[in-house]
Amino acid sequence: MITVSDLGLQYSGQPLFSHVDLQFVKGNCYGIIGANGAGKSTFLKILSGELEATSGEVNILPKTRMSVLKQDQNAYNEFTVMDTVIMGNQRLYDIGKEKDALYAKEEMTEADGIRACELEEEFAEMNGWEAESDASRILQGLGIPVSMHQDLMENVDGRLKVKVLLAQALFGNPDILMMDEPTNNLDINAINWLEDFLLDFEGTVIVVSHDRHFLNTICTHIVDIDYNKIKMYVGNYDFWYDASQLMQNLMKNQSKKNEEKAQELKEFISRFSANKSKSKQATSRRKLLEKISMDEIPASSRRYPWVAFSPDREVGKDILFVTEVSKTIDGVKVLDKVSFTVNHGDKIAFVGDNENAHTALFKIITGEMEPDEGTVKWGQTATFSYFPKDNTEFFKDNGDNLVEWLREFSEDKHEAYLRGFLGRMLFSGDDVYKQVKVLSGGEKVRCMLSRMMLSGANVLLLDQPTNHLDLESIAAVNNGLEAVKCNVLVSSHDHQLVQTVCNRIFDFTDDGRLIDRLMSYDEYLESQAQA
Repeated sequence: MITVSDLGLQYSGQPLFSHVDLQFVKGNCYGIIGANGAGKSTFLKILSGELEATSGEVNILPKTRMSVLKQDQNAYNEFTVMDTVIMGNQRLYDIGKEKDALYAKEEMTEADGIRACELEEEFAEMNGWEAESDASRILQGLGIPVSMHQDLMENVDGRLKVKVLLAQALFGNPDILMMDEPTNNLDINAINWLEDFLLDFEGTVIVVSHDRHFLNTICTHIVDIDYNKIKMYVGNYDFWYDASQLMQNLMKNQSKKNEEKAQELKEFISRFSANKSKSKQATSRRKLLEKISMDEIPASSRRYPWVAFSPDREVGKDILFVTEVSKTIDGVKVLDKVSFTVNHGDKIAFVGDNENAHTALFKIITGEMEPDEGTVKWGQTATFSYFPKDNTEFFKDNGDNLVEWLREFSEDKHEAYLRGFLGRMLFSGDDVYKQVKVLSGGEKVRCMLSRMMLSGANVLLLDQPTNHLDLESIAAVNNGLEAVKCNVLVSSHDHQLVQTVCNRIFDFTDDGRLIDRLMSYDEYLESQAQA
């Protein structure tokens, strides 16, 4: 158990949060959420002991082993993949190395023999003889084959290094597991494996993540950083979000009778409690939800950007025809005779690990890149707007402020209109006069979405639109794409967005071939698992 008592932290003389009192107990999974800059990663560092709070204290039960997901990919370059994972339990690793050094001596003294016996006993108590097989099981679950387990980390690809460090954190059955964005750079199979691992995990899990599907699957509680406070709520992210929206609506209508509010709350909890059939924690979560009172429903200061697309006209019968398109980049064939037709009402997700294929196809469709062979033909009534994965060229060496930048893409050039539009995208006050070249990654994404909304296009092409966004903005993009009545082609790793928006799946294999299925994302994943 972790007990947080009257915790506070000041940053540059301003309180980031204060008077925090929480308890994290065994068997629960806690998702830490909050707006960008609220202090999610900072709070995690305080809990792990990496950072000291300004006031208050964090108490952890004695003899509790904590494991923290490391962020430095190059910290273990001199070690093998296997040794890096086992170092997740540093004491076990040290015992093994000391033991090996003793046995490597040409002659052992009596003292060496006694020490070796002591080490062997401790090694056995820590399940040391199963260490390599346990580490191998975790590595394979995350998609790292046995053939790589003795490779030096310096020779491992960066995306795989992330998986090795995650395996290190999971290794050795720690009592407390702390992870900051563990699903970053993970493929869908690795994420699914991690979800199952954490659902079976008997210790305490504390995680920061922008992956809503991940939080919904694993979390029993949400820890929300808001109003310079940190509060804990029962349930997963969807429950927190829906409950927060409910509370906002109830607060707007203070004239409602208390019993009417209570009835609405009761119906909400009843509906939500039966909604998470996949999670092995569903039964215990339902019992917790049933005990919630009105005072325990979150009220949030979160601001959600306004994302809504309005096509100027409906697209006709002929939309987009791609025929036998192939492309080789830097000697690698990323697209191999790709053919498809976009039909009326299609919302298509590009999924899988072959992101180079996604981006290449988008560029070929939009005319930014020529295919090596094959053709692309747009229907006469189709107009597209493209959200590129790399938006550098839109902001490079640009001295415009936000209003000036957006004016280029708007038919209405009046500053009042542009400022109002930017305000709905959370650029308020003097923010609209910031130079676009100094914007953060998330602010640039909101600018690019604004550009798309002003286009009036009836076909939307989006390559990783949720990169750099916080949970609030991701939810807004999700809702906007779900509601729009036009064609959408989107590349995304956000499970919930793909599942709720798209009705057709494009999965590109490593050799550039296209698997095309008219079904939801969950249906596609289930079909692949059964194949």
